[in-house]
Amino acid sequence: MSNQAAGASHRAAPVHTDPEDVSVLTALSAVADPVRIQLIRELAGSTDWTRSCGSFDVPVGKAALSHHFSVLRGAGLVEQRDEGPRRVNRLRREEFEARFPGLLDLLLRDDATQ
Repeated sequence: MSNQAAGASHRAAPVHTDPEDVSVLTALSAVADPVRIQLIRELAGSTDWTRSCGSFDVPVGKAALSHHFSVLRGAGLVEQRDEGPRRVNRLRREEFEARFPGLLDLLLRDDATQ
């Protein structure tokens, strides 16, 4: 039975990188962009799986937003899943903290540079 027939999304499932497979350079590069920092901060203040991609108030278009989420997935920071027509997100706080202790806390501080 095809995904369409089974009622699944027409989109390919997002690919996730295990934080254990992420280099420090990849992690730092992912968090070097102000839009991605904003996404991380908003996710940190939200309950897991409650924020769809379109619910973030960021100054970029849909294609750029998709790219930013791809970078965050590739760095092991974000996990996504499809729920009907929506793609919802969660911050992989515990997994990322285990790989890079203290980095996420630094990013989430009020005095951190945006």
